[in-house]
Amino acid sequence: MISNLASVHPEAKLAGNITVDPFAVIEADVEIGEGSIISSHACILSGTRLGKNCRVFQGAVVGGIPQDLKFDGEESLVVIGDNTTIRENATINRGTKAFGKTIIGRECLIMANVHIAHDCIISDHVILVNNVALAGHVEIGDWSIIGGLSAIHQFVKVGPHVMVGGGSLVRKDIPPFITVAREPLSYEGVNVLGLRRRGYKNARIEEIHHTYRLVYQSGLNTTQAISQIEIEVNESPERTDILKFLLASDRGIVKNL
Repeated sequence: MISNLASVHPEAKLAGNITVDPFAVIEADVEIGEGSIISSHACILSGTRLGKNCRVFQGAVVGGIPQDLKFDGEESLVVIGDNTTIRENATINRGTKAFGKTIIGRECLIMANVHIAHDCIISDHVILVNNVALAGHVEIGDWSIIGGLSAIHQFVKVGPHVMVGGGSLVRKDIPPFITVAREPLSYEGVNVLGLRRRGYKNARIEEIHHTYRLVYQSGLNTTQAISQIEIEVNESPERTDILKFLLASDRGIVKNL
């Protein structure tokens, strides 16, 4: 299922049962898993590792060199998990010597015209809506959705199960399980709809609500809120995730404005 009109380097490693449409380009040092489909005019460049059953649509460029003036031609990778879809004209740059790779997880949807810069880490089941732009070293947790036309500053971390409203400018870290929107970007509440869709029961959601009341509605600063969470909130995986995120945040978290 490889068109004679596609440009496929003989050293590329292609698994069985893949489709490569006319005018697609696949360079050397590329690996593509079984069942994947590469559409016309898509470019899969050296250093790309594409999982099983992925779909790369027309005009997408995966594995381009970083747009980083410190990049000096070093070997680096883009690693993309199984069942991920990359829509039209998306661009995904490989890593630099700082981390060595750009990572996108399983079952992600990267919509049209999205840009993912060098050394980003995108976890599983993430959706980046049309025209999202990620600067270098951004990290996004499982099941998060970044609304269209949003831009995320370099080194920002977004926790799992987060919903970012469309057109957002993200300059600070966004803790897990919440929704953020408006300009300047601010806390809007717990991502209740998303959590319910993923099987969270009301009792677990209420524990998350209680945790974020301490962070955003108690008048405490972040350090004080962490101490109070440790006292008031029952131990749970969600409490652990929130505390770990708050303690590890280098840029500071979004505020409740």
